[in-house]
Amino acid sequence: MVPQRSPFAPRRLLAASLALLCALALAACGKDEPAPSGAAVTLGSQNDMPKPAPAAVSEEDILKGTYWPPAKLDGGVARISCEYDYPRFGDGDKLESLDFFSLVDAMSPCQARGVVRVRYQGKIGAGFTALAQRVAAMAARMEIPTRILDIDSSGGHVEEALRAGDSIAESGWAIWVREESVCHSACVLVLAAGDTRSIEGKVGIHRLMRDRSTATSRAELSRELRAINQQVRDYLERNGVATAVSDLMMTVANRDLRILTPDELKQYGLDGTNAAQDDLDRIRLARKCGDDFVRRRESFRRAFDAQCMGTGKSFESMPECAEQLQSKFGFPDKTCPGDSPADLYARDLPPPLLDEVAAAEGGEGKDADAKSADGKPAKSDKAEKSAK
Repeated sequence: MVPQRSPFAPRRLLAASLALLCALALAACGKDEPAPSGAAVTLGSQNDMPKPAPAAVSEEDILKGTYWPPAKLDGGVARISCEYDYPRFGDGDKLESLDFFSLVDAMSPCQARGVVRVRYQGKIGAGFTALAQRVAAMAARMEIPTRILDIDSSGGHVEEALRAGDSIAESGWAIWVREESVCHSACVLVLAAGDTRSIEGKVGIHRLMRDRSTATSRAELSRELRAINQQVRDYLERNGVATAVSDLMMTVANRDLRILTPDELKQYGLDGTNAAQDDLDRIRLARKCGDDFVRRRESFRRAFDAQCMGTGKSFESMPECAEQLQSKFGFPDKTCPGDSPADLYARDLPPPLLDEVAAAEGGEGKDADAKSADGKPAKSDKAEKSAK
């Protein structure tokens, strides 16, 4: 008798086979190492190497191109001039935009003159920082060597003043605070950054406040001020200004103002040549022309201050006085004829402009250049000397 096969046997066999296959599949999967916890998951080919994140592009590099990101000059008015002598020539045309081609149009006339003067009246803010950076970038592109910031500002944002100042310090600006202009509060930080500073107006300081302070107690306010004060001290130090200015600021309430005297401006290093820039220039000049050249140049400068800038000396006589004086110190020097100290004070108008002035003044020629329309020496002449 042949035993009958159970109809359920094939089904049991099939189930057992499936179970075995699943067990083998699970065992095979278990051989793979688990992904580390928190590891980044990248979609795409596993053979591709990860690409590093692109480096941040600096503002300086951006401004070397022709596409400049939008920026708005809010909080102030800027005018562009190619002349030192504002009593005669005025302050130039209003700058309507900070875009690339607007600055090309505004500054192109300054190429032949080699001078650009920015008359800025307003607050220190992001727009002012962009203005200083962009004018400097365009001046470098156009090879305009003399850049003057003719400022009239009651202050503004401390952080922006530090940003603008660091940019100004690296791009060769002279700064003027002319008669009837002021430079107060955060503006003083901008003033500190200039290669030279010529001051006829009022410079005032008071306690600096961090933007959008969240302090609710004296202790919290003190911590905020301590942080910003340290930034200001570091900034003043690298710009050759006495850190005592920062200490003095802390003693004057923000609602008050302490006007610095001419002696204090000199004492704190805020008027005249920037001490840090002067040291850097001397180092560069020593490498180029030698230590003896630098010693003679310093002796000339001391003699010039005593003999050519004394009481009663007219500003227009300074170039001639310098020319006569420099031969006593061995200048022009054969090694570095282009670095004679008298060149700082002897820059005349280019011939085409000189002819225009002569015609406008009835043939008075060069003598007319040093005088304002009413025949008196132009006050801008002092600032012109400091700008060079």
